[in-house]
Amino acid sequence: MTSTITEPARKTPVVHTTDVLVVGSGPGGLAAALAAARAGVQVTLLERFGCFGGNITTVGVEGFAWYRHEHTIEAGGIGWEFEERAKAMGAAVPESQSLSYELDSEGFKLVADRLVEDAGIHAMLHRTFVAPILDGDAVTGVIVESKAGREAILAKRIIDATGDADVAHWAGAGTVKTPLEDMQAASVMFHLAGVDKRKFMEGVRADPQTYKDWSSGEWEVETDGKEDTMFSPFLGKPFEQAIKDGLIPAHLNTIGGTWGAVHDSGEMTYMNLIHLAGCDGTDPDSLTKFEIEGRRQSMNAIDALRAYTPGCEDARLRNFGMTIGIRDTRKLDAVYNMTEHDVRHQGRFEDTIGIYPEFIDGYGILILPTTGRYMQIPYRAMLPQKLEGLLVAGRSIGGDRVSHAATRNMACCAVAGQGAGIAAALSVKTKARLRDVSMADVQIELERQGVRIH
Repeated sequence: MTSTITEPARKTPVVHTTDVLVVGSGPGGLAAALAAARAGVQVTLLERFGCFGGNITTVGVEGFAWYRHEHTIEAGGIGWEFEERAKAMGAAVPESQSLSYELDSEGFKLVADRLVEDAGIHAMLHRTFVAPILDGDAVTGVIVESKAGREAILAKRIIDATGDADVAHWAGAGTVKTPLEDMQAASVMFHLAGVDKRKFMEGVRADPQTYKDWSSGEWEVETDGKEDTMFSPFLGKPFEQAIKDGLIPAHLNTIGGTWGAVHDSGEMTYMNLIHLAGCDGTDPDSLTKFEIEGRRQSMNAIDALRAYTPGCEDARLRNFGMTIGIRDTRKLDAVYNMTEHDVRHQGRFEDTIGIYPEFIDGYGILILPTTGRYMQIPYRAMLPQKLEGLLVAGRSIGGDRVSHAATRNMACCAVAGQGAGIAAALSVKTKARLRDVSMADVQIELERQGVRIH
């Protein structure tokens, strides 16, 4: 039995009040905050780290729209703006396998700063959400902790963009947590310096890899066939050879994956090679174990690259992401939970808040949107069944296993976030409950903000 202590009762100071409070500033939260502010309400953006951007900046996931091809149809909106603003500020380069731009994880910190400042959003970095504030069945604020101690923030509407549905879970909304043995693996991202770009790219051209090569080692990836001959920036052979030669331990046969961009300066960024099964992103002890293990495996991967990959002979670690990357934990049990059928067969909804191309990446499935097919994202997937005053945006919207492999992707999180932000803003302005807000008005504002919803 776990022992407990009794803390003394205390009064927690209310340090801030706002119309809309967004908890978490990843692609979903950042889009939600920007959309709400542009819809004309006071917005506060709360973030536990010292920068905005979530997976883009703190984890180092630079491939924001790597699914994009000639016939891909997208929502536009704030997700598209992320790329355009990054390009304009010199924080993006052409992505290696698509018609998108890869976002520089460090430069995007400045992009996000500018977006937040220009929108007049009240920024609250370096504060960690620890508990919801409830008034009956309504969420009215959050408790945070920081170097300033324990503080309260009150809001008329709250958007949970924590990625793990933290606010919803602790407020008592129904959530569903993927069983640990079924969770998508976590990843520690890293970036290299000292790569000879010319030699590396010559090696890639001499032995080009395709998405079919993803089905190697421990992985078996389901495609619909059209992906099998398409180029992929995949690295697998160096690690297979390193295991054969005893350079890295045999049990590390999960090392392998994609590289991002190679720069003339010798930097090679967004090395998505480390896959850590069994990591629970809601358990700090698990996060501690796998953060350390991920760094260890990254150095094994660099050893193999030096030994077997042209152009990487003098490669060295430039940096790790600030934190481990989590793909899968809790999801909201929403008014409507999206389904595998929705994401595979172009789901259509009256309460659409944006579209997303037919892109599925996870649980051993890879479907790329090269044929113009797309689905709609329903507002109800962000709405708790019982609680008032709260929406859930980002990768923890309601849905089954395969739908999550689509909606967890960063560009889809931005679509959901923008819809949530506008709905929250209009709910405040009209004094309507979130479940009663006019979808017609939400959709009009979405289209005003440049979002394709149908």
